[in-house]
Amino acid sequence: MILITALLAVPLAVIVASVFWPDKSTWSHLADTVLADYVVNSASLAIGVGLGTFVLGTGTAWLLSVCEFPGRRVFEWALLLPLAMPAYIIAYTYTGLLDAAGPVQSTLRAVTGWSLGDYPFPEIRSLGGAIVMLTLVLYPYVYMLSRAAFLEQSASALNVARSLGLSPWPMFRRVALPLARPSIVAGLSLAIMETLADYGTVKYFGIPTLTTGIFRTWFGLNDVLAAAQLSALLLTLVFTVIVVERLSRRQARYHHHGQWQARPSFPLHGGKAALAFLACALPLVLGFVVPSLQLLAWSIEITPRSDLLEFAALIGRSLGLAGATALLALLLAVFLAYGHRLMPGRLIATVTRIAGMGYAVPGTVIAVGVIIPFAAFDNTLDAFLRTQFGVSSGLLLSGTLAALIFAYLVRFLAVSLNTVEAGLGRIRPSMDEAAWSMGAPAGQTLWRVHIPLIRGSLLTAALLVFVDVLKELPATLVLRPFDFNTLAVRAFELASDERLREAALPALAIVATGLIPVVLVSRSITRARGHECTTARGESADEHPAATGELRRGG
Repeated sequence: MILITALLAVPLAVIVASVFWPDKSTWSHLADTVLADYVVNSASLAIGVGLGTFVLGTGTAWLLSVCEFPGRRVFEWALLLPLAMPAYIIAYTYTGLLDAAGPVQSTLRAVTGWSLGDYPFPEIRSLGGAIVMLTLVLYPYVYMLSRAAFLEQSASALNVARSLGLSPWPMFRRVALPLARPSIVAGLSLAIMETLADYGTVKYFGIPTLTTGIFRTWFGLNDVLAAAQLSALLLTLVFTVIVVERLSRRQARYHHHGQWQARPSFPLHGGKAALAFLACALPLVLGFVVPSLQLLAWSIEITPRSDLLEFAALIGRSLGLAGATALLALLLAVFLAYGHRLMPGRLIATVTRIAGMGYAVPGTVIAVGVIIPFAAFDNTLDAFLRTQFGVSSGLLLSGTLAALIFAYLVRFLAVSLNTVEAGLGRIRPSMDEAAWSMGAPAGQTLWRVHIPLIRGSLLTAALLVFVDVLKELPATLVLRPFDFNTLAVRAFELASDERLREAALPALAIVATGLIPVVLVSRSITRARGHECTTARGESADEHPAATGELRRGG
């Protein structure tokens, strides 16, 4: 376990160590010219997306938790659908819709008779446009955790607030919001970390951030050391968000007291019901329905002229890569989680947590941390063989699928590890003891007892990693072998060349696959509602699936 964790920690260790390497002129040049823009734009994106996801996520979660209005049952699960839409894909879609040659402005000019430049129109390729795009696909993190927190809050406190004459908005502001603060901060942290990790959206919109700066420094200035030091700066921002979230949870001490009571419900009618419906429908329509329909329309239009054999090859490569990574991540997760179950000491717990740290790290940073040691190993081995034997080993690790899969494992192992740990945690220790008392060793107990009981968790873990690998863009762009494309890379390349219609087919395939974890999360929320009804009848229950354990990213 310690050896596996040490290998997985190498990329992060390399990035941290780069801070102490001798400085070069490139870093000074960056500090004097563009570094301030990188930091300011990254921070502005994080703050803007944080505010946007807070408003959309907590607002819709509260409406669906305490208000009754037409469509509420559908919105409960449908508001999760934008999770299936990667930010860079929605950015391509809205650019095609809203740019000067797109259908929106073309229709506007046809109806009014205006010419281009006669009317003001917001620029989609801007910092504000990137904030909107990221907010539309990341608000479900805040919505999911906020709604779970609202549903778990003490109904006694809400009923007392209602008995004092508070309507939904004052009750939300003065009672529910403070009680749900830890969960809301956790959701905001996930959204902000995803924002800081984004590359496709900001690169396509031409916004200089730390992620685009890493690529420019590495490939434009050919300075991997300065790119590693930029990665360390980005890593510092990410871990600052994590520390703030942890401190928020540690300081919160809210408990439920008393017996179960019916949660207050506010039926809405007329104009109020229409406003509530519109407030829930708007993020769903803008974040999923409109871009999905546009991608579908473009795909139907371009399919007769597209190279279906090339598209089939892209699907085969993407599925093979994602499948191999998911299988390896699942095996590692079972090994680490079961090892922790057998040896529940502080050392093993720490080792397990370190192995799962990679998910908080942007793919760009991990790519830099992987390529430096792998290239150093290849160069050292090649130099040794040339000196001693007069032969060249070439590149054994750099630019290979092995390096790419290793980066994926560093990035996404936490997804499968958290899910497998949650599954094993639901099995009582007495079952292990019963198996051991009958002479079954640990390995046989795992295979014959635990694996059958946690099949659902294992499938969930594999599917989540599978979909995450399929959507991953920056690490794939950097580490893929020469002339090896995936659906995400091909969609990015076509969109960068302004061939948006041709990018629609691979983009739609990614979105369709991304619906898998959304369905899993929706089922988790449904089980949580069933658990709530069971608790209401006074029956016992061992777990509450609505918690963040099944949310990857984890979830």
